[in-house]
Parts: sequence; C-alpha cells; structure tokens
Amino acid sequence: MVGAKRGAALMVALLIAATILAATPPCSAAAPAKKKKTKAPTPQRESGARGGPSSAVFPLYGDVYPRGLFYVSINIGDPPKPYFLDVDTGSHLTWLQCDAPCVSCSPGPHPLYKPAKTKLVPCGDPLCAALQAAATVAGGGGCGGGSAEQCDYEIEYADHGSSLGVLVSDAFSLRLANTSLARPNLVFGCGYDQQSVSSNSPAPTDGVLGLGNGKTSLPTQLKEKGITRSVVGHCLSSNGGGFLFFGDDLVPYSHASWTPMSRSTYRKYYSPGSANLLYDARSLGVKQMEAVFDSGSSYTYFGLQPYQALISKLKNDLSKTPLKEATNDHTLPLCWKGAKPFKSVQDVKKYFKTLALSFVNTKKAVLEIPPENYLIINKYGNACLAILNGAEVGLKDLNVIGDISMQDLMVVYDNEKGQIGWIRADCDRLPNADDYRGFERGFCQPQFTDMGILTDFCPAYVH
Repeated sequence: MVGAKRGAALMVALLIAATILAATPPCSAAAPAKKKKTKAPTPQRESGARGGPSSAVFPLYGDVYPRGLFYVSINIGDPPKPYFLDVDTGSHLTWLQCDAPCVSCSPGPHPLYKPAKTKLVPCGDPLCAALQAAATVAGGGGCGGGSAEQCDYEIEYADHGSSLGVLVSDAFSLRLANTSLARPNLVFGCGYDQQSVSSNSPAPTDGVLGLGNGKTSLPTQLKEKGITRSVVGHCLSSNGGGFLFFGDDLVPYSHASWTPMSRSTYRKYYSPGSANLLYDARSLGVKQMEAVFDSGSSYTYFGLQPYQALISKLKNDLSKTPLKEATNDHTLPLCWKGAKPFKSVQDVKKYFKTLALSFVNTKKAVLEIPPENYLIINKYGNACLAILNGAEVGLKDLNVIGDISMQDLMVVYDNEKGQIGWIRADCDRLPNADDYRGFERGFCQPQFTDMGILTDFCPAYVH
C-alpha cells in the first residue's frame, strides 16, 4: 500500500506510528482551478443542521488475500475527483499522495491530488496543534523551522514506511441517509514524500483513510461539522468487498456484543481492553491479552506468549491428522498441505477449532474467531495461519485484531458512548430495517443512486 503500510506478507498497522511536526521547507501549490458550472439536483451543506446528524455509507472493495487490503472510493476536491483510500481504524490522519510537487510517490490508481495554495492549513490551526500534541516523537516545536503558512507532518509506520507532507483542507463528498449531499471541508495530509520497501511498485490506493478517534480523524471532524455522530463501523466480507459507514443510524445496539473502550496504554487506538485466549472453549493459559482492533492490518498479530501457546496447540492437534506442514511454502510463516490442494477453508476447517477472546471488561463480550477468520487458502492450495507473531515486527505484547479476524462481522466503534461492538452479519449486502434499527426502509432506495450502492448491493433497484 502507499507508504508501505502493508507489506506483502507482514502487513502492519499504524500502531507504532510517530507523528512529527517536522522542519521542512514551505510547500508549493498549484493555482486554484477554475470552477465549472454544475447542476445541483440535491441540496448541499457544510454542516448537519438540517434534520440533525445523519449517516453516510460507502461500498468497500478489496480482500484479505490476495490483495491484502480493503479500500473505499471517495470524491475529494472542487470539482470532486475520486480517490481510493485504505480504510484504517489504526490511524488518525487521512492522507493522499500529492503533487506539491511530489518528491517520492508510487504510481497510483488516480492522478496525484494537486492542492491550491489556498488549501494549506496554517501552523496556528487547532488541528495542527492537535497533531503536534498527538506526536509520540519530538520533532521540534510548533511548526519547526518551516513556514507559519503551513503545517508539516510525518507519519512513520511499523514496517518502516513513511509519509511526509503538509496538512490541507478540501471538500469531501458524502451522500447522506436524509438524501442530502454534504460537502464539508475536512483536513487531511497532502503527502509529497512516501517511502516504502516497494516504492517503485504501483500502489493499489491513493492514500489512507484515518478512522481513529483522534481530533484529525474523519469521524471526529464529521462530528465537529455536525454531519454525523462520532460513530464509524465496517463490515468486511470474506468474499471480498463490504461496506463502511459513518453515523449511528445503522448500529444494532440491542443485538451486538459490546465492551467499553479501554483507557489503558493503548487508549489512542480502538482497544476493547484485556482478554483471555480460548481454543475450542478451553483456556490456552494466556490471560490479560491487551488487544486493539485495526482495519489497517490484513492479518492478526499475537504477542509472543499467546502466539507460542497457539502454535503449540495447533501443532499438537494437527499431528493426528492427514495435514502436513508445507515447509517450502513461504506465503506465511506456517502453512499446511493436504493430499490434494484445498479450494477453500471449508475443505480444511474440520481439522481446526474456534478461537475466542473473552474480554474481561464485560462478562458477555466474547469475540469468536472460527477457522475462516484465521486461515487463508493460498495460490498453492495450502492452508496458512493468518495469525502472526507480533513480537517479530515490533509490536511487543500488543495483540492486533486484523481484517482476517473481522470478516463477516459488523464492527462498530462508538466514540459517543465509548464502546466497541460486533455482530455476525452478511457483509455482501447492506443491512436494512428488517435486520437492525436504522433507516426506515433500508439503503436499497432510489435516493442512494449517486452513492454507487444500488449498482453494487441492490441490483433489483437498478433500472
């Protein structure tokens, strides 16, 4: 991914990220583009005053394997242009590869975002100050030695990728559930220098969509604008794709499992707190595992102790089965082969049991992880364990619940109530009022034509 956030086999989220207000030279910017006359068939707004906060839904694209990411298409700018953004609940800042001009950018799916100088966020902006306050590594005070007319940033990822740039503000297009079109000006990063282990390879996305709970994240900014409440959720399909939503109209409050967001060491991220690890409903002897949910990580990562306990249990159980370790397969650290290639996890799941994380903050909050949520079938037809050793990539004792373990779940990050919830769901279609509290007649309605949802999820409504 852009900025080396995801590697080929070790895709690590923004969990050891450092945000630095660096001393960089002023950024040049393009002259403002001439506005074209366009029709406005639906009302537009900067805030959510009309009818109060609403909700917005976006189709997701991608998969865990082989693409290794889920991304959304969002229209940004004036006039609006589409950009593919990697959905990342593990980071707070949204950023695009940017022609400001670009020092180091990977070829992406769309032309580089080109900001006008008037779009630069000044050093004195509150969000610039918030970015500085959130920095985990000192990089100079204020805006460093750079210009007061701009706010510089640098994000470093656990896999040694990085993005360097300046903050800008531009319009994001959101079709809302109340049928209006919101085009709020939101602050994001204009990344003109990306470093990664595969800088010359084409990038599948144009940047990162920061969905964390920091002040610079999209959920927080949308709340401040009155557009939606500070609630974000996603449903990642094991078949690929799914959907992302902002706001609480879609949240199944009475049916989901809920746990308070942890206020411990990892409070900057979406952490449900500590959990005990079970396999086939039996304890693996691992307690008080600190965990975080992160859609920016394709795979799940366990700390050294739970990882070793799981590997030991799997090897012991599988020694009594026809499965053999595929020692020549390096797709992931541990793969197994059968008498013939497997076509899906269904072919091999009978040899594995369900994992579970029992969170200590709430008695009934148990996240079940069946074999489908921790195994992949690779191109060789082998079954590979998609839970990796986090200690090998610098995560220490932190346990990261990645995309693989959130497939076919609606996961909700409710910053309003300070809780995280999840429920099994059909992520291949958008839910409606028959399933959950929410929009009166569901999403499969003509007013959502411009969202692309009818085409992707509601073919019966497409004429």
